[in-house]
Amino acid sequence: MKVGPLVGWGIVIYAVMFLAWSLFSIYGFTTGVIPRIAQLGVLLFVTTIAGRSLRFDSWSDILPYSCAWALIAIGLDGAFVAPTSGWQMYFDWNVWIGYVLVVLLPLLAPYTRAKVRELGEQHAIT
Repeated sequence: MKVGPLVGWGIVIYAVMFLAWSLFSIYGFTTGVIPRIAQLGVLLFVTTIAGRSLRFDSWSDILPYSCAWALIAIGLDGAFVAPTSGWQMYFDWNVWIGYVLVVLLPLLAPYTRAKVRELGEQHAIT
């Protein structure tokens, strides 16, 4: 397991989501279905990039990384959000759905790349 992508992408995923939510909050774009769909789009985008950057061909290879990324998000929420919002944020089911999505969405990354198949000797460059 590579520590750089493990910690680095965990922090990047959290930072991008934190910044996106902050931007939405500044402009009052926080209530309703549309902001949730937009946040889901941001999360899908950043977690897919993170999963693809690992260059694994199987979701099972990505799973340990995505679990660690969710644990990093839980820890960073404890460090940055809990002091201002309180620990009751962990009682909100929406928060836990976000953590589950951080685990599951990167697992789709291998299916977003074209598979390069081996063509055989007849296609070799001589």
